[in-house]
Amino acid sequence: MLSIAIDGPAGSGKSTVAKAIAEQLKITYLDTGAMYRMVTLNLLNNKTDMDDIKAVEEVLEQIKIEFRPNGLFLNDEDVTTEIRNNIVANHVSQVAAIGIVREKMVAMQREIAKGQAIIMDGRDIGTHVLQDASFKFFLNASVEERAKRRLKDFEAQGIEISLEELIADIQLRDEKDSSREISPLRQADDAILIDTTSMTINEVIQVIIEEIQS
Repeated sequence: MLSIAIDGPAGSGKSTVAKAIAEQLKITYLDTGAMYRMVTLNLLNNKTDMDDIKAVEEVLEQIKIEFRPNGLFLNDEDVTTEIRNNIVANHVSQVAAIGIVREKMVAMQREIAKGQAIIMDGRDIGTHVLQDASFKFFLNASVEERAKRRLKDFEAQGIEISLEELIADIQLRDEKDSSREISPLRQADDAILIDTTSMTINEVIQVIIEEIQS
C-alpha cells in the first residue's frame, strides 16, 4: 500500500504540495498539522493550563476532530479558518510537545492510514508516524521565503501582520519544533531533501511525482 511522508518546517510548502499530490495520485491526504492546531484551539477556548497534564488530558478525552468534505470540524464546529490564525500558530508548538497530545494524535493518524494509500505531511511523519513509508520527503526553504509565503496567506484572510513579525514567529517555531524532547522536527535518514526556496509549487510537485513514479 502506497504511503508518502512529507516533513518540513512551517511555511516550507508541504501542505500545499501534499494536497496536490493526493489529488493527482487519487489517494487520501491527511493534514496532521491541522490536527494539532485543532487541539491547540480547543485548549485555548477552554482556557486550559497547558502545563497541567491532567487538565489537558480531560480536554483530549472529549475532543472530536473531523475532516469533512466542506472543512475541518472541531466538536461539530467549522474551524477551517480559525485554526490558521496567529494566536493558534504561536501556541501549537507548545501543544505539540505535550506527550499525551502526541500519543493521541499519532494513534489517530496511524489508524486513519491503515488499509489505504495515503500521504501525510507534518514534522515527524517520516521519523515517527510512518517510519516504513514507501516514500519520504523533507521540504525546506529559507526563513525569509517561508515568512513571505505566510504573509500572503494572512493577507488573503484579511489579517494584518508584518513580515518582520512573521520571520520572528517562524524562527521561534523552528527552534521549538527542533528542540522538543518528543519527536523533534528533523529529516529522516532515508528522506529526500528538497529546498523549495527558489521553486514554484508545481516544480516541487513534479520532482516528487517523478520520484514516486520512477
